[in-house]
Amino acid sequence: MHTWKLCSLLFETGSDYESNLQKLLSHIKICPQKSLIVAPEVCLTGFDYDHFEDVNNFASRAIQEIKKASEDKIIILTIIENRDGKVYNMAKIFYNGEVVHQRAKARLFSFGAEDKFFSEGDDSEFEIVEIDGIKIAILVCFELRFKDMWKICEGADVVAIPSWWGVLRAEHFKAFTKTLAIMNQCYVVASDSLNAECSKMSGIITPMGEVLRNGNKPCLEVGYEPKEILKMRRYMDVGIR
Repeated sequence: MHTWKLCSLLFETGSDYESNLQKLLSHIKICPQKSLIVAPEVCLTGFDYDHFEDVNNFASRAIQEIKKASEDKIIILTIIENRDGKVYNMAKIFYNGEVVHQRAKARLFSFGAEDKFFSEGDDSEFEIVEIDGIKIAILVCFELRFKDMWKICEGADVVAIPSWWGVLRAEHFKAFTKTLAIMNQCYVVASDSLNAECSKMSGIITPMGEVLRNGNKPCLEVGYEPKEILKMRRYMDVGIR
């Protein structure tokens, strides 16, 4: 019997990186064992373009701390890193003390000048990762708007969406996350920041399209039921396996 929980986080990112890390770790700690946890995009530092050297220096320490917190937990978030002189917004999956998957954000949000500060990732690095029988895909914020990336997610049991989504487009975030769950007949675990400029619409959507939003909860927990995915794919067979 599967005992995994799905957890979407909702919290504010401040200017103190260490405080942000400790906030994240405290939320991870209260999540039960066998939790798949999704945190907001760049939740440790925000898009602190003026202090990229400090951001990059902090990344290695943060990664080590999150590794320690990932025993019997799957933790998904993005961290800004400098690699070979290029800066990337790296999506990472931590599990049992290791980074088991990572890729750079492949669709940069030009309205927010991301393309001026980050190097773009490659679609070829996108893959569905299986952990303890759960097939996981990641879409990072703006990537949620691209139909070709939805197609790549097909077959995933859970699509994780770490985001820093603008509050003026909150209705788009709600519509996209619900529709993605219905279209791909899977769970969607979306985590957005509580910062003023963000939608604050963290939530979990089931394969049937039932929407649960965090509201005022820093951590929303929903039981992961693989039979619900199978049931939906058999009931409404559109060829997803």
